[in-house]
Amino acid sequence: MAFTGRAALLAALGALPVGIWEPSWTGILAVNAPLALACACDAALAAPVRRLGLTRSGDTSVRLGDTADVTLTVTNPSGRPLRVHLRDAWPPSSWESGTEVAASRHQVSVPAGERRRVTTRLRPTRRGDRQADRVTIRSYGPLRLFARQGNHKVPWSVRVLPPFTSRKHLPSKLARLRELDGRTSVLTRGEGTEFDSLREYVPGDDTRSIDWRATARQTTVAVRTWRPERDRHILLVLDTGRTSAGRVGDAPRLDASMDAALLLAALASRAGDRVDLLAYDRRVRALVQGRAAGDVLPSLVNAMAGLEPELVETDARGLAAIALRTAPRRSLIVLLTSLDAAPVEEGLLPVLSGLTQRHTVLVASVADPYIARMAKARGDADAVYEAAAAAQAQTERHRTAEQLRRRGVTVVDAIPDDLAPALADAYLALKAAGRL
Repeated sequence: MAFTGRAALLAALGALPVGIWEPSWTGILAVNAPLALACACDAALAAPVRRLGLTRSGDTSVRLGDTADVTLTVTNPSGRPLRVHLRDAWPPSSWESGTEVAASRHQVSVPAGERRRVTTRLRPTRRGDRQADRVTIRSYGPLRLFARQGNHKVPWSVRVLPPFTSRKHLPSKLARLRELDGRTSVLTRGEGTEFDSLREYVPGDDTRSIDWRATARQTTVAVRTWRPERDRHILLVLDTGRTSAGRVGDAPRLDASMDAALLLAALASRAGDRVDLLAYDRRVRALVQGRAAGDVLPSLVNAMAGLEPELVETDARGLAAIALRTAPRRSLIVLLTSLDAAPVEEGLLPVLSGLTQRHTVLVASVADPYIARMAKARGDADAVYEAAAAAQAQTERHRTAEQLRRRGVTVVDAIPDDLAPALADAYLALKAAGRL
């Protein structure tokens, strides 16, 4: 229970003349006796706080950058009207900076025996789970001279999912996929392809594709045609070690890697391929396996929501071992990691042969656009030194990528905005070449 600011102001104003003309406690009490009586009546008429019933409903998930509405239902079981100021507390990252006060505070009046709803609109600024904190309620009397205050725990959780900004590229990539599927079937040997149809032999066709049984049943020579095989296995591997924590622009490298992985997963699942996810640094942080095509994307988004970079060096040997166990038959392994020289040369290269012998390996990495801008800087001595440092960094990065290519690895190195479409293009190129 507490007196309000209004009551304190009235008490001070009432005591002022008494303090000037008759500075005694008897005079002060005499003047403030009506105020004390009014406060006592106000206190008796303020609805109790502890007996209130509070429940939640609303959104349980939201994409980063979007808004989520969580509704709080306040039930007043008492026989007195409820007049409250209410604060619905959430973690600071649940709102953009400067908007928390307006979004989390509400005024509501609930007649006796009735209920009312208030809605708190969240706009999270980080991925992960946001847990509701306590609800603080201050109940006022009709004169607003007295207030009862209390806290209630009303659990609720909102999962903030990756934004998947690269989904805007999906229609164009699907169009290319349909074009690839609709092309004249590729004539290759059977491994890695799927039988499509028979057609008449034309000069230049591979004689190994002749179907002799079909030829015996007709007057022309028939050849088998093949199309890129469906139901291939793709393992997306997210490196969540320390290099993924480096910020490129406003977000960690891990966020750009996740966005690229989601676009590739959406495209590959539409192509009929099976997609799994492994997130690893020194232990498995997330593993998604065996999902149906329609459930792949929701499962991946949900698994990625709580992923955060770990400030540890990635165990490349452990990563390779887990990847080989997760992909027992020939697959496309897409490793989203850094192209920094030290982690690749000391960690990835020694274990790479074990992966490339059994699988097709693609390495995708996030490049920093600031390095490219630095490399073009001119004008004064500082700018020239920056350009020289950027050129050296680019040379080391290109050398690392070339080391991987010489070992049969496809490398995609692009800035955050271009990484997702570039990775999708690399997947389509591998599919068109029959390498999956």
